Amino acid sequence: MSFPRAAGILLHPTSLPSLGGIGDFGPAAYAFVDSLASARQSLWQVLPLGPLGYGNSPYSSISAFAGNPLLISLERLADHGWIDAIKLSHLPHHTDRVEYDQVFATKMPILFEAGRHFIQRASNAARGRFECFCKNNAQWLEDFVLFDSLRARHKLASWNQWSPDLARRESPAIDQARNELAEDLNVRRALQFAFYEQWNALRRYASKQRIRLVGDLAIFVNYDSADVWAHAELFRLNDQLEPEVVSGVPPDFFSATGQRWGNPLYRWEVMQQRGYKWWIERLRWATRNCDYIRLDHFRGFDQFWEIPARDSTAINGRWVDGPRDALFQKLAEALGGLPFFAEDLGYITPEVHALRDRLKIPGMAVMQFGFNDEGAHMYLPHRAAGKVIYTGTHDNDTTVGWYTSVDDRVRRNAEAYLGQCPDGIHWAFIRGALSSVAELALIPLQDVLGLGSDARMNTPSREEGNWKWRFSPSQFTDELYAKLAGLVEVTDRLPQQIPVLPDENFAA
Repeated sequence: MSFPRAAGILLHPTSLPSLGGIGDFGPAAYAFVDSLASARQSLWQVLPLGPLGYGNSPYSSISAFAGNPLLISLERLADHGWIDAIKLSHLPHHTDRVEYDQVFATKMPILFEAGRHFIQRASNAARGRFECFCKNNAQWLEDFVLFDSLRARHKLASWNQWSPDLARRESPAIDQARNELAEDLNVRRALQFAFYEQWNALRRYASKQRIRLVGDLAIFVNYDSADVWAHAELFRLNDQLEPEVVSGVPPDFFSATGQRWGNPLYRWEVMQQRGYKWWIERLRWATRNCDYIRLDHFRGFDQFWEIPARDSTAINGRWVDGPRDALFQKLAEALGGLPFFAEDLGYITPEVHALRDRLKIPGMAVMQFGFNDEGAHMYLPHRAAGKVIYTGTHDNDTTVGWYTSVDDRVRRNAEAYLGQCPDGIHWAFIRGALSSVAELALIPLQDVLGLGSDARMNTPSREEGNWKWRFSPSQFTDELYAKLAGLVEVTDRLPQQIPVLPDENFAA
């Protein structure tokens, strides 16, 4: 599909200056929406919102459907009677970095206490909404809460290390677990209810200010996830329920040994036999909760890099055909359209471009990649027709950090294209993106703030120190709002009227 010409900001909610050591869907999120509106932005792009798995990466989640409970606002829970506000008085009001171990240790007990309180004392109206949520989402919710509870019981051990009857989901063992964990399961259902109530309340607030929410969907899911445990037949597992092959990408400019992501690969032939039901449910849920969706690693739908599970790097992988048009035809029929754009970066074959073009799904252009050599010019603003353009993404260094680290030749290329930059290279990039022929222009907040490498969100292949950056509310100033608003106006990216989501009398 084509998108109306628009501009927006890339910021994951964990980076918001919220209470409790991590960003969430509370007052800081609403203040950020107000900031976007003041800057005349039309889009807020987030990273995947699922519960965190290995390395605290939003792209490494234990569920393709569930929400990350750490993003639940304790303040909003207190406002809705889930917990006494006095319980929040000892939590830090702002930290410069997200320290995940500390956040898990301090925030999760309060969330569970709030969930128990809700189950015991919710009003009839709130309980009705909760029961409706559970009924409407049972196809993923019941597997997830049982998986999550069993994972906690087993001290976060991977599900293949549980007893064989639980790992293989034998009915007597599953029934016994549901009975033994019934109270805990209900609390976990309540937290998922709270997550989606708060997310949709925030979406409604944004829609009133003409701001659409852009989601992000990782193509693969974790091995240690509710999805693989509940649907092992859909994944390339051996008789011991261990991955035969895993995902990744071959060596490229990010890594000389490639990237071994380690996710199990799909049995696409089984998914096709089942009418791609699991994918339809996944994308239906995603499009119900976001306005547009970025499809991460779009190349994997044409061909994916298959790595032997025993290998420690991605060097010895091979390209294997993906589902291609067949999957997207089923998705279009089920969803009534394809409100997606594709992450099609790196070494992309003509076949991948042809698939994307047939589906009428825009690709991506990242300006930082456009100055290395002549072949990279496809990432520059004048070549971005029918694409979504970024100055950089969560996987890039900030533009200021990038500019200080590249060699003189690349800097000269950037200066030749962008001209003099008296207000900083980041503003030259922002002007280039907003004035481009791309339909959507998305700028990481770090580039708006002109921050250096210390503010980088993620370094691919680095196992530690990622996903921690947070900004201070004093950094996004009225002066920056006005500067962005002026650029949006002169580049014809002003917000347009959009449907306001219905007021559902949110209970959390």
